[in-house]
Parts: sequence; structure tokens; C-alpha cells
Amino acid sequence: MKAVILAGGLGSRISEETHLKPKPMIEIGGKPILWDIMKIYSAHGVHDFIVCCGYKGYVIKEYFANYFLHMSDVTFDMVHNTMEVHRRQAEPWRVTLVDTGEDTLTGGRLKRVAEYVRAENAFCFTYGDGLADIDITQEIAFHKSHGKLATVAAVQPPGRYGALQMDASKVTGFTEKPRGDGG
Repeated sequence: MKAVILAGGLGSRISEETHLKPKPMIEIGGKPILWDIMKIYSAHGVHDFIVCCGYKGYVIKEYFANYFLHMSDVTFDMVHNTMEVHRRQAEPWRVTLVDTGEDTLTGGRLKRVAEYVRAENAFCFTYGDGLADIDITQEIAFHKSHGKLATVAAVQPPGRYGALQMDASKVTGFTEKPRGDGG
């Protein structure tokens, strides 16, 4: 099974980071968010990725072009112009990077990568800028068992503010950030 990851958005709300790189390449713990997303899918047996690049997509391409070098111990012999790799460490991934355009909307990005998933019975589809604690193995099994065109995993984020419980003009209680629409 393949996973299609949307990684083309502008990231305008966090512009202090995204003027240099696309939002999925912002680091958490020394690794890009995109890497964390791929590690989650990989832990559930999904190792084939199609990344929909857009804004500053070259940063994502450069990251994967140099991934093996950055993840390995190497010796550079400047006199003989050679490189020796001592410890090879790489993920069991196959990564296809597709330029889907800077201003392309979600549906257009999916259409642009259709040729890479056409042979699949099903594929995963996710955003490249958010992490969630979702059992992807269970989600895939659910999807296969129901025979539907698509399965959507959704969360109900906690509210941003606590709520007061009122009796006329008197506060009778307080609820800390109830679940809701996140607003």
C-alpha cells in the first residue's frame, strides 16, 4: 500500500519558519514533520510514499537526495576525492516526489499523482503538516472490511477555552476545555 502526502502548502501562519522551507520540513526533535509522518506510516507497514510537493518543493527533494549521506557515517578523502561510507542507516522507504504546483488545491494535487497510485486497490492520503495518534493498521483494515470508496479518520479537537456553568448570574462550575470544534 502507498501513502500520498500533501506537502505543497504555503504555511503562511508560521511564516518565520516557512520563508526558508515548506511547512512539512519544519523540524521537531531534529527531524522534519514529514519524516515523523512517514515513520508513523512505516511502523504500520506502509513504506511507499508519494509526496505532493509545491511551495519550496526543492527543499524536500534536496532532503531526500542527501538523506543517505546525512544518516550515515562517512569519511571524505580530500586528497583522493573519495568518500567511504562506514555505517549505512536508511529507512525501508520508497519515496516519489512530485511537483504538483505552488497554487494547486487538494483535488488537483491528487489528480497530478494519480498515475502513481492507479494500480493500487487503495492508498492512504494525508496532510504533511500534522501528527496524530491514529492506528493506521486498524484504519486500513476498517476501510478494506467496509468496501467503500474512501474512509476518513477525523478527530474532535479539544476546545481552546474552558467553559463556565451558569445558574442565572451565578457561576456554578467550570469545565476545562471541553471537546468541540477546536474553536
